Amino acid sequence: MNISKLIIQRKKEKIFKAVGSVADSISRECYAVGGCVRDMMLDRPSVDIDFVSVGNGIELAEAVARSMGKGTHLNVFRNFGTAQVKRGEMELEFVGARKESYDRQSRNPIVEDGTLHDDLSRRDFTINAMAVSVNTATFGDLIDLFDGISDLKAGIIRTPLDPDITFSDDPLRMMRAIRFATQLGFEIYPATLEAITRNAQRIKIITRERIMDELMKIMRSACPSLGWRLLEQTGLLQLIFPELHALCGVETVKGRGHKDNFLHTLEVLDKVAAKTGDVWLRWSALLHDIAKPVTKRWDNSLGWTFHNHNFIGSKMIPRIFRQMKFPMNDRMRYVQKMVELHMRPIALVEEGVTDSAIRRLLHDAGNDITDLMTLCEADITSKNAEKVKRHLENFASVRRKMEEVEARDHIRNFQPPVDGSEIMTIFGLQPSREVGVLKQAIKDAILDGVIPNEREAAMEFLLSQAAGLGLSPV
Repeated sequence: MNISKLIIQRKKEKIFKAVGSVADSISRECYAVGGCVRDMMLDRPSVDIDFVSVGNGIELAEAVARSMGKGTHLNVFRNFGTAQVKRGEMELEFVGARKESYDRQSRNPIVEDGTLHDDLSRRDFTINAMAVSVNTATFGDLIDLFDGISDLKAGIIRTPLDPDITFSDDPLRMMRAIRFATQLGFEIYPATLEAITRNAQRIKIITRERIMDELMKIMRSACPSLGWRLLEQTGLLQLIFPELHALCGVETVKGRGHKDNFLHTLEVLDKVAAKTGDVWLRWSALLHDIAKPVTKRWDNSLGWTFHNHNFIGSKMIPRIFRQMKFPMNDRMRYVQKMVELHMRPIALVEEGVTDSAIRRLLHDAGNDITDLMTLCEADITSKNAEKVKRHLENFASVRRKMEEVEARDHIRNFQPPVDGSEIMTIFGLQPSREVGVLKQAIKDAILDGVIPNEREAAMEFLLSQAAGLGLSPV
């Protein structure tokens, strides 16, 4: 099958022919392989292009880099037998055709030179095991040994060889199967899915960093819940993220059950994903109820309760981020804030939307208040349409009130007009409890609407509070 017309449509003809011409000049068979071929078929953009050379791939990469001239960068990785050619935004990866064998204790293969058939056989899925010739005489010829085109058309993820061997050799491929299914909206072939379940324990030899890389790709997908459902279905979730797995299921006492918090979480996640591509807000949605299993209690009067799950959940975030090898920086603190505050707007609606409560929420959420409201609105997953309508109308009221209070009081991210160092100077104090008490009193007075957020009012309030502590200006 020749797909040269498809290549022209994808505007890769110039690159393919340039590489093919160089391969011809050194009498080398060369093929574009893997993801770029799959993405051409699906009419998806591809960031980089992988080439397989039947022979030394580094030699071909060096020749291609020379042919491209000034401004081309060549990176050679001799230990892996690969090379990368970069020019502008274009990235070309070269490797020699190879065959692989594995030691059960490692996913790092023993590599030997091989044929194109060997190279395509070692690949993870049929949709990634297609190759297109770039040599002049056979330009555009498709090599599809495992009927990857049919699987693309059917929307199926399937291994080219025995899936038990494929996943046992390199357990990361189990994560990749689920990630591709999520990204592409494909189904995993039943025998392949069953093999993932049988080999799930093998994931333990994969580094946390590689697992998290796949999870981030799942979270950036249009419908990330697909991936998390498959992780739970195959038994992988319990092994890589036990805290999330603990959300699964419903317990019933005296005929009263709580909702399945795992399914609820996935619904919230997809609703957030439909509104924003911000991956950290998506993680906030996934983790917003993470403490419900550890706070779940049965109360004979109230039924099932999850008191303080937001506060305890926020305390769990640093440990989870550390385990996941996620950044322990402002991104972690952002997720922590979202988890801690996600009940506050609901409480506002239930207890009454006072100016004081609005000011405190604006202050605590700061610039992330819009994200917080997006999360809170997504958290409404009731099947009662009237109840959902009522909640959304209440949240709309909260949003309007926030706009009014912010326009009037400028509370978001505010700092009191009189700071701690000025309090120490006024009263001749060293750092002490009294300084903290006075500073907090000013802040509370502004948030509670006792005084306006202005310096003159804050100074007058400070003097009255200090007198109560027996302090006077020096």
